[in-house]
Amino acid sequence: MALRESPFPNGLAQGLHAVAWGLILPCFWALDRLIAACRSTTLERAQRAEMECYLHPLKVVFSVILFLVLFLIFAPFALLGFLVWVPLQRIRRPFSYYRRKTEVEDGEGRSGWLQRDDRGTFMFVTANLCLLPDSLARFNNLANTELRAAIIGRRILQAVSRPRIRIVVDSPIISHGLGPSDTLLSQPTPSCYGAVDVQMQSPLAGGTGEDVALDGISGSNSGEAAVTMLGENVDGFHSLTDMDNGNQAEGHAKPALQAGGLPSDVPWEVSAWFPAHVDFLCLEEVFDKQAAAKLSETLSPVFGHILSDVGVYACWPPGCCTAFKFFNSGLFLASRYPFLEAQYFCFPNGRGEDALAAKGLLIAKVLIGQNQRQKNVVGYVNCTHLHAPEGDGTIRYEQMDMLTAWIREFQAKTRQAGEEVAFDILCGDFNFDNCSPNDALEQKHSVFDDYRDPCRAGPGKEKPWAIGTLLEQPTLYDDEVRTPENLQKTLEWEELRRQYVAAPVPLDGCTLVYPESGCPWVGRRIDYILYRESTLSRHCHTEVEEYSFVTHLAGLTDHIPVGLRLNVTLNQADNCCQE
Repeated sequence: MALRESPFPNGLAQGLHAVAWGLILPCFWALDRLIAACRSTTLERAQRAEMECYLHPLKVVFSVILFLVLFLIFAPFALLGFLVWVPLQRIRRPFSYYRRKTEVEDGEGRSGWLQRDDRGTFMFVTANLCLLPDSLARFNNLANTELRAAIIGRRILQAVSRPRIRIVVDSPIISHGLGPSDTLLSQPTPSCYGAVDVQMQSPLAGGTGEDVALDGISGSNSGEAAVTMLGENVDGFHSLTDMDNGNQAEGHAKPALQAGGLPSDVPWEVSAWFPAHVDFLCLEEVFDKQAAAKLSETLSPVFGHILSDVGVYACWPPGCCTAFKFFNSGLFLASRYPFLEAQYFCFPNGRGEDALAAKGLLIAKVLIGQNQRQKNVVGYVNCTHLHAPEGDGTIRYEQMDMLTAWIREFQAKTRQAGEEVAFDILCGDFNFDNCSPNDALEQKHSVFDDYRDPCRAGPGKEKPWAIGTLLEQPTLYDDEVRTPENLQKTLEWEELRRQYVAAPVPLDGCTLVYPESGCPWVGRRIDYILYRESTLSRHCHTEVEEYSFVTHLAGLTDHIPVGLRLNVTLNQADNCCQE
């Protein structure tokens, strides 16, 4: 059964909610501007210093007086709206569903799942956008929330709408130990538009030297080309690296090497652009309603199915009421594919300022196509944002216990006989990393036994190519990290990463020794995309095609978005055996 779009069961409740929120919003806006007038970002302070503006204190005084007066004028109306708004939360479904018909429904854009081959490739991206009300975002050294939301939406849409070109070339070069820079493919082709995946197949792996496959469009004069590194897969393809024509590069992929110089099991890249053809976009900290609306409107031409305004408000439901919920969960899930079912779960153990937001878990079951037997092929996407304060590891550990139980419960309830489950993804901002001694408890949680983390070598140990995803807030506007290209270069150089990526958190009273001798400096990687196979159909096989660290939102958020491209194949022989 299709999800209804409105979070309210009838038009009357929806209308009353709109009127109540309309009475609250002017007072909320005045309070937001009052606080924002007293808090500047480092960028604003630098701009005032350059302009030698000495009237700022006077501007602050007049702004405070103006917005305080407006707040007092609007407060009685807000109180009236509040008395109507609170009871309505008892009948509100904890998310809104925005649907718009796109090329996927029309059958023209369904490039993820190929029914004739029972296989597909799906791209997942997660990002913390820090789209708080402007006054609160300024405490994270970010401002202009609605403007940032519009720019973020445009950047994402511009990047993910690019066609993805795949070229398969047989070559013995890599099998003889030469690196990507030694090949003719090191020079990008300016006439190609979009992301270009070049796979080189060695004749030693059974190649014929004649296969070339293209999925996308060439001939554009946009000047953008990238060769995206792919790792060794079941067909014997080998890794190559991203190249840049110096204009609009997708990114520079770095060969992930194991001991002896062999390619790692996970191809990866640092990209100045979002990956082409993203299928699922899982966002955190989209708290501001106007910002969420702008994002939905901007992304909807590509992502026709969007869950936003996720979470509960006020003191409902009772089990989640550790404190009055002034903010929703901040979760935002955009998909190219339709949602069959969705459910939100609220963490009941929030504490401090985190208890004011309804943080929790959003689970969605999506329909991605049909197999050769005309049975539905579905996937599960789980998006979460865990407790934030650094010293509360036990709270995060309890929340991970809860989310694993909720995922198990949801899948048991919604899984239908005959369905093929193609993927099971858990992603979001976990607010702990895999290198801080202070996060040792969370690093050992059993969720990492159920799900695979491509960047993780073990508890407290990252793979050498992993990169921290939390930026230092005071330096967000330094030249080295202010643009996508500069941030890309900064992340690629370990010495620069030390300056701009947040360092691991030591135990209280202890001196941090990091990194260990001979290990690279990674930094705090708190944004995760995990996947698992144990809950998939028994003849379903998955393989990581690409893992991305994305710098496209430089200067717009204090997190580095991450992406995972997953290949899914259903074994036809096993299908036949089940008949």
